[in-house]
Amino acid sequence: MKIEKNTIVSLRYKLTDAQNNVIEEPDSPMVYLHGGYEGTFPKIESLLDGQDIGYETTIQLEPNEAFGEYDPELLKIEPRARFSEPLEGGMQFEGVPDSDAEDANAVAEDSDADEEPLIYTVTDVADNQVVLDGNHPLAGMALRFWVQVEDVCAATEDEIENRHPKGGENFIFGMPNDESDESDDADDEDFLERALGLQNPATRTLH
Repeated sequence: MKIEKNTIVSLRYKLTDAQNNVIEEPDSPMVYLHGGYEGTFPKIESLLDGQDIGYETTIQLEPNEAFGEYDPELLKIEPRARFSEPLEGGMQFEGVPDSDAEDANAVAEDSDADEEPLIYTVTDVADNQVVLDGNHPLAGMALRFWVQVEDVCAATEDEIENRHPKGGENFIFGMPNDESDESDDADDEDFLERALGLQNPATRTLH
């Protein structure tokens, strides 16, 4: 069966930077719904369209085709006093804590209305300041993907309606999956550690 709209594709891949340094090479394939459901990058979908099981290739994505250009405006320096818990490089936060609770609630309401809040990563901790980066760890990077089609099958009506394969949410290379089990969460943390060059990353949400 060939890859076409509304097929479920099982795809093995290796992700490297433009210098062929390996960023991610999972043991298990990624599985996504093909056909414009944001299950993977559009350029990769276009390349795979019409291909069959066993097809493999290497493709390079520029930053604007992958995780976007690096935005310096998403780099923030916040007072250390706003963070009540222990901090270390690699920790992640959903949004930036506000000193005023009402302002924080207003920001949360705006984020819910428009789009998902940004995830900020701690990149440096000083005595009185914390440096937070709201860019994706791979933003601004040209990326190379080796991909191999492992399996293709027709999607069910429920999978098409839900816009993702049964048992999982849409997946983008290197991005955490909310439906992941504990072992998958550990893999995501390992990925962030490699991508950021930091130790002991942790995901926490500030309220």
